[in-house]
Amino acid sequence: MSFNLLKGKKGIIFGALNNQSIAWKIAEKCFEEGAQIVLTNAPVALRFGEINELAEKLNAPVIPADVTSMSDLSNLFTKSLEHFGEPIDFVLHSVGMSMNVRKGNPYTNLDHELEHKTLDISAMSLHRVCQTAFQLDAMAEWGSIVGLSYIAAQRVFPDYSEMADTKALLESIARSFGYHYGLKKKVRINTISQSPTRTTAGSGVKGFEGFITYADKMSPLGNASADDCANYCVTLFSDLTRMVTMQNLFHDGGFSFTGLSHAVIDQMEK
Repeated sequence: MSFNLLKGKKGIIFGALNNQSIAWKIAEKCFEEGAQIVLTNAPVALRFGEINELAEKLNAPVIPADVTSMSDLSNLFTKSLEHFGEPIDFVLHSVGMSMNVRKGNPYTNLDHELEHKTLDISAMSLHRVCQTAFQLDAMAEWGSIVGLSYIAAQRVFPDYSEMADTKALLESIARSFGYHYGLKKKVRINTISQSPTRTTAGSGVKGFEGFITYADKMSPLGNASADDCANYCVTLFSDLTRMVTMQNLFHDGGFSFTGLSHAVIDQMEK
């Protein structure tokens, strides 16, 4: 059911790879709520993904952009402004890649050159996105930028490895840039700490299936799905949350504030 919460709004969605992507679900929900969309991803991801299928469904252009390249991001925002003919109302940053996890390197034996690449792609890219929009004055007043995070920024999940550090930096950038962008244009910047979700990226984390089951048992409402996350993002892109900024918002069925659940106790006593 649509509430037309984003009627007339224009947004850029980073990171839709295939129909398992949270960004894919968010793009669909934003379109359903009345938004016009520009889709973007890295050139290599566009070759291997299915984004053209989504673009056709949403009547959205696809503009390639490497998030480590300021010139690519400048081109993306410039072309998006030309396409929409007016400032951008919202941006989704759904970008994450762990080079060490891909290589199977444990946290105690990271390749630090690879770690730099992970931080560059997965966290510093949010700063580049915000900086580009800020310098081009690309965002509308009361616009909204949202990045996807995870509770490993605050708690230890051993096999999440370097991505935990990355998410902590991502959340810090959202706070710091949120202050400056709020002063300049009332643009708000937040991160969503989502439940573990079955995506192409998530499935690469060791022990992921066991953990997703554990999180579901720990959460009084169960795990939040990608569709649930899409609904939540819509509210943050809408005018209903104009005074929410610089926050890391837990969207995890209560996992983040549950010390121990009966379901986990019962499992441990078996």
